Amino acid sequence: MANVIGRLQEEALKRKNRLKELRYKRNHEELQQIMVNEVSANIPKPVFRNYKHEYEIQESSAIANQAGIVEKQIDVQLEMMTTPIVIDEIDIVNLAPRKPDWDLKRDVSKKLEKLDRRTQKAIAEIIRDRLIAGQEQDILKAVNVATSAASVTLNENHTDN
Repeated sequence: MANVIGRLQEEALKRKNRLKELRYKRNHEELQQIMVNEVSANIPKPVFRNYKHEYEIQESSAIANQAGIVEKQIDVQLEMMTTPIVIDEIDIVNLAPRKPDWDLKRDVSKKLEKLDRRTQKAIAEIIRDRLIAGQEQDILKAVNVATSAASVTLNENHTDN
């Protein structure tokens, strides 16, 4: 029993020492961070008095260019206001508003194309099913009539030439 208690005390001392080391490391890292922050805060920023930064030059030139463009546009509009407006003809197409559902038709057209293809496939399947169900004789007659009509038209074309 005394042996077990001695081993537990040794483990407790080891744990205490590890905790002390961890606290020391954490405090030491915090102090280093504080010192780095203080040093970086104490460094003065340079003052550029002899020239302007590139971004300041770009901003000022962009503003000057925009000001010139705006002045030209205003002059053009003022000149247009002084001239009288003469309307020769009124184009009814431009005055008529669009139908209220034009945007819906534009958005739905792709989906409708897909549906049309599916519809055509479904119709073809239904026709095949009906033909297979008992109208095979009628198909043969229809094919024979169609081929005979095609051969008659070919014969007529050859005789005409």
